[in-house]
Amino acid sequence: MANIIDLSQEIYPGMPIYKDLPQVKMTIHNSHEEWNGIKNPETKTPAVHKLELGEHTGTHVDAINHMEIQHKGKSIDKMPLSMFYTEGICLDFSHKGLKELIRPDEIEIACNKANLKIKKGDTVLFYTDHYRKNFNGENWGNGPGITADSARFLGEKKISAFGAETMSPGVPGISNKEVHHICGELNFTHYENMINLHLLIGKGRFRFIGLPLKIRGGTGSPVRAVAIFENE
Repeated sequence: MANIIDLSQEIYPGMPIYKDLPQVKMTIHNSHEEWNGIKNPETKTPAVHKLELGEHTGTHVDAINHMEIQHKGKSIDKMPLSMFYTEGICLDFSHKGLKELIRPDEIEIACNKANLKIKKGDTVLFYTDHYRKNFNGENWGNGPGITADSARFLGEKKISAFGAETMSPGVPGISNKEVHHICGELNFTHYENMINLHLLIGKGRFRFIGLPLKIRGGTGSPVRAVAIFENE
């Protein structure tokens, strides 16, 4: 029987959002009391919620058109579904502190330590334990991230994507913009705000699924990312 591990944050009003991106708003649009013809009910039971949120809310994937202006047109609905349905590996960087960078040689060391190899088409996840240590705290926006050289290292291996627990794949003000640019240049992407990566360490390869919504012209999308281990 397959063991499915949820890698996605909940989406709810007041959740942490990156910088000036849209805050999550959630209201009752239709209630069961309304549908049942009850006038002026004391309580309202949700039948349909109205959601307002940005494409880059919670656990999400970036589209190529998000990376830089010259990638206009390469929206989330145009990206092949094979990019979001891949094999995956998770590397242990839980020793990294706030705003620390992950270099290419450290990625190779982590692969060797775990007896894993990065293959073409993979999704590579970076476990830093930042979510469990700092989610919604004063240091939530100060997590570790990869260097621009690491982004190029991954892109040249022809991966589909990589994923991080943090709100950005690089460290803002140090490597984050460059990491996005390299993803656009080399046509691969990344997931942000992942959880439960500690449950993947030491377990080898898995099936990764992080399908986005089919948003016309979208620059990204929330996903329900999962890791699947067969026959557990």
